[in-house]
Amino acid sequence: MADLEPTEAVNPIEQILAKPPVTLPEFETAFGEPFQNTLDMATWTQGEDLTESYSRLELEIAEALAKEDQYRKVVRDTIFSRLKSAPGAPTNAGVYQANRDDLEQVHRGLLFNGGVEACDGISMVHDTIPLTITQIGVCLVSYNGQQGAWAHRLFRRDLRAQVSDPVEEVLTILERRERREGQGLGGEALSELARRGIMAYAERAILKDKSSTSWRMGHGSPAPYELLTGLWSSQASRIRLSLDLIEWFVDHERFVFIPSAPRKRHWLMIGQALNPLEFAIIQTLQPDIRHMIDSGGYRDESGVRPAMETFYNEVASKIVVGLFRVWEAAPPYLFYAHVDHAEMAAHIAMADSMLQEHRGFPMLIDLADTVCRTTFGMDSFIPSIQTAYAEAGQPFRFLGERETRYR
Repeated sequence: MADLEPTEAVNPIEQILAKPPVTLPEFETAFGEPFQNTLDMATWTQGEDLTESYSRLELEIAEALAKEDQYRKVVRDTIFSRLKSAPGAPTNAGVYQANRDDLEQVHRGLLFNGGVEACDGISMVHDTIPLTITQIGVCLVSYNGQQGAWAHRLFRRDLRAQVSDPVEEVLTILERRERREGQGLGGEALSELARRGIMAYAERAILKDKSSTSWRMGHGSPAPYELLTGLWSSQASRIRLSLDLIEWFVDHERFVFIPSAPRKRHWLMIGQALNPLEFAIIQTLQPDIRHMIDSGGYRDESGVRPAMETFYNEVASKIVVGLFRVWEAAPPYLFYAHVDHAEMAAHIAMADSMLQEHRGFPMLIDLADTVCRTTFGMDSFIPSIQTAYAEAGQPFRFLGERETRYR
């Protein structure tokens, strides 16, 4: 079923550059008003008179939700029955109903006695002209009180080697800084992609090496785009680091990964059709990896493309993608699991998500995130940097405008 195959899994920057600009007919079709009308300031509402726009807001939301309910019925009546026969679908594809007694058993037998550990990370950048500091922190938690925290800092300077000619050194610095983003924006796109890749690797490596439980819970995808591109994809030895790490989870089998905001709106639309405590298994990871290989620019001569092809054939077919939903008022979420343990993985994700009705998202991942933000968040990261600048005799000279705006 072609409409279920993923169309993303690409670099968001490359995706934006590759797409043609939005045409006026497309704009007017999507937003329901002429483009010129949007640019006419007479149609804008004054800030103190927003009450007049409430009726429009309520109407737009009501109509959008009513349309989604129509889509939901069609998905339940037609799409669900086609999951098993979709091209490349795993043998266990389909929609399942979880039993509350089974979920309670997961609470008692796995979650609350520490049988599941979750890992999450946080990264942040403090960017100044002389130095850009990147901090990455990763935390591992479980419900029996066990936890661990690890951090690493990267210090970027535009030129570390001293040039014999002072003029040449300054010119080199000017040239390099000309190519960088505005101060305080975190650096260029490559740095952002590399930072996310390092954090993704650290999360999975700590979940692999530091956890001793049978079940491991991760945040995101087991094979995220940033872990298979950028710094990782230029050499076969580097891509092998990522692939070996992902393959370990497949060999371990007992894992579940849940992303917060996947770029898979078509799948989330299917998830919205699920009833509470239902979950669906849709497909394997192979279409994602196939798309990544075909559009990722992997070179044969470097040995990277053959490694990715082997991963596609031997590993990606063992990872399935599914959806679950635990409450009527909560959204659906994707999950990734081993094909032989997907049903149990879904039960673990759902049992943990039942602990917070308003979100319907695994609380163990939220706990790891809270520990990370408390230990490695801005409240501790920025003051330590500002103190160091102050001790160097320059407390304000190199700080960005946003950092001093409210002082």
